Amino acid sequence: MAGHDLDLFVIGGGSGGVRAARMAAQAGARVAIVESYRYGGTCVIRGCVPKKLLVYASHFREDFEDAGGFGWQVGESAFDWSRLIANKDREIARLEAVYERLLKESGVAVLRGHGRLLDAHRVHVETADGEAETTRSAETVLIATGGRPVFPPGPGWEHGITSNEAFHLERLPERLVVYGGGYIAVEFAGIFNGLGAAVTQIYRGPQILRGFDDDVRDTLAGELVKKGIDLRVETQIDRIEKTGGTLEVHLSDGEVLDCDTVMAATGRRPNTENLGLEAAGVALTDTGAVKVDAFSRSSRPNIYAVGDVTDRLNLTPVAIQEAMAFVDTVYRGRPRAMDHANVPSAVFSQPPVATVGLSEARARTEFGALDVYRSTFRPLKHTLSGRDEKTMMKLIVARDSQKVVGAHMVGLDAAEIIQGVAIAIRMGATKADFDSTVGIHPTAAEEFVTLREPVKETAEQAAE
Repeated sequence: MAGHDLDLFVIGGGSGGVRAARMAAQAGARVAIVESYRYGGTCVIRGCVPKKLLVYASHFREDFEDAGGFGWQVGESAFDWSRLIANKDREIARLEAVYERLLKESGVAVLRGHGRLLDAHRVHVETADGEAETTRSAETVLIATGGRPVFPPGPGWEHGITSNEAFHLERLPERLVVYGGGYIAVEFAGIFNGLGAAVTQIYRGPQILRGFDDDVRDTLAGELVKKGIDLRVETQIDRIEKTGGTLEVHLSDGEVLDCDTVMAATGRRPNTENLGLEAAGVALTDTGAVKVDAFSRSSRPNIYAVGDVTDRLNLTPVAIQEAMAFVDTVYRGRPRAMDHANVPSAVFSQPPVATVGLSEARARTEFGALDVYRSTFRPLKHTLSGRDEKTMMKLIVARDSQKVVGAHMVGLDAAEIIQGVAIAIRMGATKADFDSTVGIHPTAAEEFVTLREPVKETAEQAAE
């Protein structure tokens, strides 16, 4: 537009920022994007993609053990951490190059360095690799800088690591303490346990995965313990001390754990520091996130924000959908807000968790009377492997409308199954719709369409 170098300047080259830049450029906008680290953002570089690769690697120990039940004789095996990390790094570098190539092919000016707002329209870029600094002016600015892991308060955390460093350890820890109870904590506890480390997971709350359905939380906790993870709840780390090559982890109950590595997985913080947001008149929330409306517009009308930097629903596909809604609103003449209801999500724990819709507790608050269907069973695979692992599946139905308002699963292939169930729930499917759907046999997924008898209510639930 007149008076500006660009129509759009995007600060942050993660999934949300890259998608917004590409789609805006394809819609005819003049676009530039800057990234201070590596294109691809947390998800591609040090988040969900490399994590899933490590999850795959960690499954092989059980797969080798289970092979005997199916008639296979597997010889002696050995694991090479450095080889895994090198292979992971090669794949991440390939993906990073793909992201940058797609941006350039879309006509986006790709910059490397730190972008900082001088005012509502001007972005100063401190470029990397010795290139000259530059200042660009844009009609619209999009903040998509994501978030970062943070250490909890307390002495000794300078000896700890976060999920960022976990992807680049020089060697596999023999003894690992994971502090936290969210999805990152349970995922890394499972990864390192599967790769052969002795893992202790510490969580200050009464049960892991706060905010998830209670049956999911209880089921997963039990399975983690069966797999050998030493899970301690209602416990805190008071301090960490380094003695020679050993870390001493002092717990709130007085016990001291010796380990090689302590990983903090206790939360993330939006990346809003040193972006010039105050100078541009952009308001932040109490958590330091960019405050936005339903259309991702900040308190400054020409500045928008998407993804984890807004601290709404911190999932990569959500950031991408928010970016698409932003492009539709600003550049395609089709204003729309991102719908954050009924967003499916997965936890790549072992066994995995997937969920869509409301937990039972939230559904009771919103709808009152419910019909709850739940099934727990041994997967067909483990009838021959002999492994003591259970699958739990659960449907939550609003009694008056008979709409399915929540679906939850712990078990093999949970994420793949819930992705399809999410479509039905977003379309308003009823329990009768599920009942009339023919199952695929033999699969775990068919259980969702064969649940017939609701769980009996307690006296307290019936009285509500």
